[in-house]
Amino acid sequence: MTGQPILVTDRLLLRPFTLADASMVQRLAGEYAVASSALEIPYPYPDGVAEAWIATHRPGFERGVHAIYAVTCDGDLVGAAGLVEIDRDHRRAELGYWMGRPYWGRGYATEATRAVIEYGFSVLGLHRVYAMHFSRNRASGRVMEKCGMVHEAHLRGHVRKWGVVEDIDVCGVLHDEWRERCTGPAIRECRAG
Repeated sequence: MTGQPILVTDRLLLRPFTLADASMVQRLAGEYAVASSALEIPYPYPDGVAEAWIATHRPGFERGVHAIYAVTCDGDLVGAAGLVEIDRDHRRAELGYWMGRPYWGRGYATEATRAVIEYGFSVLGLHRVYAMHFSRNRASGRVMEKCGMVHEAHLRGHVRKWGVVEDIDVCGVLHDEWRERCTGPAIRECRAG
């Protein structure tokens, strides 16, 4: 398999993470407001966790199980977006993302996730992309809606975050729906990494 491509949008560059990003990942993702809205992000964010997470990216990409991107703006890391749980047999993947709190409200999450969805459909040949968010996290639900995803399910008491049972909403989009709803190029450029 070739290297993970770099995705370029109007304002963002999505590239593979490097170990040099670890301290910024720990700082951005480790903020309480960010960690509380994502199932797998710990709080407080322990030393070494970002390095361990980043170390899984290349092998996972090479095995075809995920494609995780560092979302950057003007060279600064602002968050992460990617496809996880890529299932080639069923041609589907789960979308995941987080943005550092200083970058909320700027449309970066929507722009980055649109690029990742387009990559999944146009490069990976997926049929379906889906995502889940805590029901209490309405902002994440709005990002999914802006990306053409439709609400598919409300799962009551589906997960536990920090000992609290949480409801989850599931959204998804199919390849043909994406093509009908996509109002412009989500990726300006996709080049070898």
